[in-house]
Amino acid sequence: MPLSEHEQKLLEQLEKQLHEDDPKFANSMGSDPGRSWSTRHVVIGVLCALAGVFLLLVGVTLQSIFVGVLGFVVMGGGVYFATMRSSAAAKAGKGSAGKPGKPRSSFMSNLEERWDERRRGEP
Repeated sequence: MPLSEHEQKLLEQLEKQLHEDDPKFANSMGSDPGRSWSTRHVVIGVLCALAGVFLLLVGVTLQSIFVGVLGFVVMGGGVYFATMRSSAAAKAGKGSAGKPGKPRSSFMSNLEERWDERRRGEP
């Protein structure tokens, strides 16, 4: 089920807040919005992986260890290349940082205020 526009905006704000509060954790979780999948990487990686499988099968057929190992290495490299993420969007977006004098996003403080209002029974 797809998210509504409101839910998508809230999710984007939460991700942004996470990146501001704990960028090391956010990067380790791989949720960096600046990095995206590259179609070119996926296609080339899949083609290399298929070529590696073919070389591996040829190596087994010819009973050649060198060709089999080469096929395995090409296959592994293809999978690695296919799963790499492109950082071109991240390089383009680094120049648009927030204003230096602006306080941190008040999203979390707004949520805390709304939570406190609910706990006190205020509308």
